[in-house]
Amino acid sequence: MKTDSACLDATVVCLPKVEALMLRLIDERGGGSLAPMAREHLESGGKRLRARLALAATAALGGAMPDAVAWAAAAELLHNATLVHDDLQDGDRLRRGRPTVWDRHGVAQAINVGDLLFLLPFAALAEVPTTAAIRGLLMNVVTTCGTAVIAGQAAELVQTARLDTSRDSYRRTAAAKTSGLFELPVRGAALIGGSTEEAAVSIARPFAELGVLFQIQDDILDLYAIKGREAPGADIREGKVSALVVEHLRVVPGDREWLAAILKKPRGDTTESDVVDCTQRFRDSGALAAVCRGLTSEVAALTGRPSANSAVRALLAELCERMLTPIQRILEENR
Repeated sequence: MKTDSACLDATVVCLPKVEALMLRLIDERGGGSLAPMAREHLESGGKRLRARLALAATAALGGAMPDAVAWAAAAELLHNATLVHDDLQDGDRLRRGRPTVWDRHGVAQAINVGDLLFLLPFAALAEVPTTAAIRGLLMNVVTTCGTAVIAGQAAELVQTARLDTSRDSYRRTAAAKTSGLFELPVRGAALIGGSTEEAAVSIARPFAELGVLFQIQDDILDLYAIKGREAPGADIREGKVSALVVEHLRVVPGDREWLAAILKKPRGDTTESDVVDCTQRFRDSGALAAVCRGLTSEVAALTGRPSANSAVRALLAELCERMLTPIQRILEENR
């Protein structure tokens, strides 16, 4: 059966099959003790954006959406692996409004759950209805994009420790950490649809570029909205170098000592007053407005590029619209 619609909402038809496959792989490979913890994380919710992107991209590129179910599962499992380890490294106790794996089951088991989820995409690849040659290419995509994301996470920890607030460093780290998980679903969909490796990379490139913009959106969301964590300002408590930190110190370099003192505090020592102070100073300096305007401009430039495939271009535009929706009010207030 061929599914013609390439929009993200149309993927709801195949999402139950993706969910069922992910849970089956967890049960088959996770053993009696690990599987329930991995299931618990997966069943905590989430938008399933990477799975939806894999399915919709397959339709946009002329393929049959059901043929991409296993590929969608691979993309979503990899994404969730990064979340489990990211929560542990950042010290986040809530994800999607529920206790994180490490908070509920301890550090060691969170490492195990994350490791399992990192390996399960390769099990999912065995169920993609394609040739062995294409499966080999898909394996390379998972390896390439997955290792890039892990390297990006490591780079972020170094950036945080050094309090490196240069714009170039921020964008390089953000690209490494986030771009792979937007590029991967589309590259794989293109390969499943019959594209060459070179063409698949080209088709997926705009989605890779979206990664940096998604990180900027997430930085705004973290401090000025609610994102299912304990409270706004988790990035401040974790000492992260966000787009807001970079822009504020560019405009008010004299605040570096003040901001460094807050960001270098142990997470438990950061007060609500510290977060409120950062929130207000970033507004007053114009950093929030500048970051919002820059994000809006970059999204417009990315979605306005000509594309050989109108369906892929429409999918990119839809993804950008969904990305901006949670912060739309903030963007409008800071035009």
